[in-house]
Amino acid sequence: MDAAQFQTQTGASDAAVADLETFRHRLAEANEHMNLVGPATMPDYWSRHVLDSAQLLDHAPDALTWADLGAGAGFPGVVLAILLKGRPDAHVWLIDSLGKRCRFLQTVVDELDLPATVIWGRAEAQTVTVDVVTARAVAAMDKLLGYAQPYFDRGAQGLFLKGESVETELTEARKSWRFESEWVPSLSDPRGRVVKVGSVRRVR
Repeated sequence: MDAAQFQTQTGASDAAVADLETFRHRLAEANEHMNLVGPATMPDYWSRHVLDSAQLLDHAPDALTWADLGAGAGFPGVVLAILLKGRPDAHVWLIDSLGKRCRFLQTVVDELDLPATVIWGRAEAQTVTVDVVTARAVAAMDKLLGYAQPYFDRGAQGLFLKGESVETELTEARKSWRFESEWVPSLSDPRGRVVKVGSVRRVR
């Protein structure tokens, strides 16, 4: 997949595609001295990283505020912020516990003038209220629900990008949590899953 194919599939604007192209260059530059994404995945940037992130908007089309836990290289959070840019009241919180990743994210946010706030800290310690809490490649579902619980308590729904082992993860998580969940295959990789989670509470 290239930029034109991504635009055809998603209907992204020319401005959004231009921002995503700039993001690709900044990521490639930073990846030379930081372990943001596997170097072998960069040739598949538009499918493996951008489409994978962008598809979340199809599952919550009315959501304007998002929290990306363990935002890392900016997937899905930076992609969401680019695609939401220009929508009134849209905002994405990019939360990561590693300072150097936050500095990279802040550089991208500033350069592209994104509707996003970078937060350096632990995900579960933040107090922002959002429509959707999301994460990609952060932790197994059991731990991830712990990181996300404060956001659920404030009314968020969960949309998480997971791999093909998600059913095992969900089974394991139910030992510690009660929640509703459903998943669909990822548009970017049939082995991937988009998992929707709600009504989360810890087992007492």
